Amino acid sequence: MMALFNKTALECSKLITEHYSTSFTLGIKTLDRKFHLPIYAIYGFVRYADEIVDTFHDYDKKTLLMRFKHDTYQAIEEGISLNPVLQSFQLVVSQYKIEHELIEAFLKSMEMDLYCQDYDADGYNEYIYGSAEVVGLMCLRVFCEGDLAEFDRLRASARKLGSAFQKVNFLRDLKSDFVDRGRTYFPGVDFNDFGRDAKQLIEADIQRDFDEAYIGIMNLPRGARMGVYLAYIYYQTLFNKIKQLSATRIQTERVRVPNPQKFALLAQTYLKYRLNVL
Repeated sequence: MMALFNKTALECSKLITEHYSTSFTLGIKTLDRKFHLPIYAIYGFVRYADEIVDTFHDYDKKTLLMRFKHDTYQAIEEGISLNPVLQSFQLVVSQYKIEHELIEAFLKSMEMDLYCQDYDADGYNEYIYGSAEVVGLMCLRVFCEGDLAEFDRLRASARKLGSAFQKVNFLRDLKSDFVDRGRTYFPGVDFNDFGRDAKQLIEADIQRDFDEAYIGIMNLPRGARMGVYLAYIYYQTLFNKIKQLSATRIQTERVRVPNPQKFALLAQTYLKYRLNVL
């Protein structure tokens, strides 16, 4: 009956993804079917860790995060957990040989959100690596299916894509991060006096990440390429919306890509894929 237990655990991670993110759900659904449940498992794991530090304000976040970390490693070591999110994640870690260093870096960044309010350059790079780049590397482990040479060839681009996504999130979430939580991720930026020049410098950095990531996307295994490209083009669309707004506006409103536009991006991406230009 372990097969049934594992299947229901993986389906729980799928449900979490569907409820938390329309865009990532669309991206995952356009991957080869064999990648669906493993990527749902990774998303469920990182989403729940992020929820602890971002939303559980009425609870002892540090205690909850340390318990989640302990339970994660115990699940990986023992090969089982009664927590369906951790059960599905440990299955993927075991099957695809996801390095513990990536998991540790991710959980370290989640812990940083408990006490860091301002980041210098080193802290900023460490946080982005742990919170976003390693997630891209976990997914790449799945996509490469044990091909170590392919993983090493695409590693840098996967990190750049995760970095671009996270930096766009920082700009999109300026109001909730800076105004509501008091966090300042971008080093050397005074958000009490945030203007066009500072915004454009950040945007130029993000665009460089996108450009380097695109090269890797085009070299992904075909079964992964369309789904990752869809996530890329969604974030590029969100980024373009942010670039069109003033520094003041992105501090007072959260920019979104409406669902009809997301489905239009899906249709365009599918057409490119069918025409073999993707």
